[in-house]
Amino acid sequence: MNSSWTPLHACLHQTLKARQLLKQSQPILVAVSGGQDSLCLAKLLLDLQPKWQWQLAIVHCDHRWRADSSANAAFVQHLAQTWKLPYFQQTADEIPPTEATAREWRYAALATIAQQQGYDQVVTGHTASDRAETLLYNLIRGSGADGLQALTWQRPLVPGVTLVRPLLEITRQQTGEFCQEQQLPVWEDSTNQDLSHARNRIRLDVLTYLRTHLNPQVDRTLARTAELLQADVEFLEQEAAQLLQQASPDRVSLDRRVLQVAPIALQRRAMRQLLQALLPVPPEFEHIEKLVALIKAPNRSQTDPFPSGTIAQVQGDWIHFLSTTTTDQDAPTG
Repeated sequence: MNSSWTPLHACLHQTLKARQLLKQSQPILVAVSGGQDSLCLAKLLLDLQPKWQWQLAIVHCDHRWRADSSANAAFVQHLAQTWKLPYFQQTADEIPPTEATAREWRYAALATIAQQQGYDQVVTGHTASDRAETLLYNLIRGSGADGLQALTWQRPLVPGVTLVRPLLEITRQQTGEFCQEQQLPVWEDSTNQDLSHARNRIRLDVLTYLRTHLNPQVDRTLARTAELLQADVEFLEQEAAQLLQQASPDRVSLDRRVLQVAPIALQRRAMRQLLQALLPVPPEFEHIEKLVALIKAPNRSQTDPFPSGTIAQVQGDWIHFLSTTTTDQDAPTG
């Protein structure tokens, strides 16, 4: 056995085989920020490369948020050269104003580089700790199960490119210890200490408190909760899609008789799936609830206008979507 083979190498190797996340001889683009999680991931994949025969390359996204961002990029580029791996970089034309826009820009940049350079897998260093933070962050914002199970093992980035997160069973403490053991130079991002960012406050204050006073393994426990929720959400989404197909094959009207006998959880999900297709913006909880309310509402009940300008109206056994310019006399009957 290779003397550098650690429990983390074994863990990742087994995870990749069990979950079939990456294939033999695959071109893989490794997103590296320079922080401990992405460095740990890059080094693990580099060490496993002889077994898997991957074609690895490193990509770095420079948001230009910090004064040292160009030095950070040069640091990652030097690391790629040291490891003799191809290096790609994307630098933001304009500095993203928020964490959310920065994240959207980063994923778009990763997808563009992957498509241009012929990589069908992009891997990131998200850990069980990130999964725990995301669950808490979304819980505080009022998310349902879908938000709580966020940070899945893999998801489509764009057609032909998959985003993969192989470290979701490994905590941030473990990646830090690995970097120390392997003597990897970690680039310290000063913005990670900025408590004006909600995620940083969850990471530095909330999770630290929970570990200290309630559960030393809280990162793993919350990550496991997210994993359980992911399976539940997948099942419910499939069931809701079948229900919607039965109730509304044309996606223009809804058969209330089909919906009335379904559990409320499936009613909500089916209505959300329908509104996702109809509205120009992602449906909010209030949009879904006012549509669900029509399933058992009296005849001629209707909603106020949705963001698309349409309303939903009960016509006997049916719910119809009407333009706000349509008069009652013009409305179809069920």
